[in-house]
Amino acid sequence: MVSRIRAPLFVPADRPERFAKAAASGADAVILDLEDAVAAESKDRARAALTCAFTDLPVIVRINATGTPWHEADLAAVRALPVAGVMLPKAEGPVSVATVCRALAGHAPVLALVESALGLANARGIAALPGVARLVFGSVDYCADLGCAHLREGLLPARTELVLASRLAGKAAPLDGVTVQLDDPAVTADDARHARDLGMGGKLCIHPKQTAGVLQAFLPSEAEIGWARRVLASGDGAVSVDGAMVDEPVRLRARTILADAGQAA
Repeated sequence: MVSRIRAPLFVPADRPERFAKAAASGADAVILDLEDAVAAESKDRARAALTCAFTDLPVIVRINATGTPWHEADLAAVRALPVAGVMLPKAEGPVSVATVCRALAGHAPVLALVESALGLANARGIAALPGVARLVFGSVDYCADLGCAHLREGLLPARTELVLASRLAGKAAPLDGVTVQLDDPAVTADDARHARDLGMGGKLCIHPKQTAGVLQAFLPSEAEIGWARRVLASGDGAVSVDGAMVDEPVRLRARTILADAGQAA
């Protein structure tokens, strides 16, 4: 289930009055956040407010990181709920992530949030863990860890490595990090298209206005669908379509586009 999510929306877990609004935003999943969005003095109250009853959408809970005072209680809380997944922040090594997977005992898959240099260096080992369903890029924290600007050119190697690590492990394409600009949904949509072009499979959202653009960005365009149909109608072997060579790898891409569009190839 979590492997097909493209535009999950964060909502602070200590704001239960926002849960249903988040589910009605157009997002395809809701992330109840116990970590960054919740102040230390509100952690217990947020944990007590956790529920999946407000929606039929997948509900993911971002717990607090391993080693924090709230981690074990968070794990116990999510084990008592029918969550679709558990997002683990500060995922930095296979051993610590595997410990969380064992603690969940198959109750829910882990979405490993890679947000540091160490996490990126260990991304392939983390992705290969059976209990990890998907990698997620914590790009803002990653930049803070490296002391670099949150710019596409600087983040390109990290995004590419997460895509490669996911593919090598046979896992779904990773979720990209957030766009912090909230006043212009077009910026988020453009960021999402960039992430899709790099091979990522979705993008975290932090405002309801962002979800529609992200979902649209990760769907094939009408031009791509038309191209895919022409390619698959061109026959076998090496042929020319729209002035470009088409062979079996190109046809594979065309089939993927139509499958993503929900159409039979």
